[in-house]
Amino acid sequence: MGKNLIQQARGKGGPRYRAPSFRYKGQARYINAKGTLNGKIKEFIHCQGHSAPLAQIEYDNGKIVLMQAPEGVRIGDTVEMGDNVEAKKGSVMPLKNIPEGTAIYNIESYPGDGGKFVRATGGFAKIVTKMQNKIVVQLPSAKTRMFLPDCRATIGIIAGSGRKEKPFLKAGRRFYAMKAKNKLWPQTSGTSMNAVDHPFGGKSSAHKGRPTQSARNDPPGRKVGKIAPRRTGRTKR
Repeated sequence: MGKNLIQQARGKGGPRYRAPSFRYKGQARYINAKGTLNGKIKEFIHCQGHSAPLAQIEYDNGKIVLMQAPEGVRIGDTVEMGDNVEAKKGSVMPLKNIPEGTAIYNIESYPGDGGKFVRATGGFAKIVTKMQNKIVVQLPSAKTRMFLPDCRATIGIIAGSGRKEKPFLKAGRRFYAMKAKNKLWPQTSGTSMNAVDHPFGGKSSAHKGRPTQSARNDPPGRKVGKIAPRRTGRTKR
């Protein structure tokens, strides 16, 4: 009798795959307010749910929000939010008002959603082209994506860029780092499993002779790998 795949066990639920969100300090997202707001950085907070340090900002309307701290700011610095504010570190403004080539992060997918893109340590994006109805932004992966002109973003580069430069060295350090966010680790590849555990498992060699593509209507026990891909193989250039 077969066993549940990892994605099946994750969908079923349980403490193994549940993030300890009750330990998180809060959500790092923009507030929706009209006009221009001036804020002051009160302190920097470490949150195990975020890789970047969070800046606690108190705006002049009395609201306190958390935001990924940009490089080069300190406690007591002032930041602004609005349409017509100065393009300095920590300022939040629409993409249509940000100059081309400016480093930005925490970009909204749609106006008012609080920020979805470029939120990890050391990350930043750049505005490539500004059009009337869309803004072309180059993401840290070097891919370009189009956003609406009213989507907001923060000026600067997210702090903590050297996080990946220090190696873990030991499996124990990696274990506790993953446990803090309840990430599934270590992850075993399907080809290394037994046939009872995974469709790609079994035999004694890495080449199993079974395609890694699966059809859209395949049963749950077979729906692994590339699910209904439009194309496979290397891209011809």
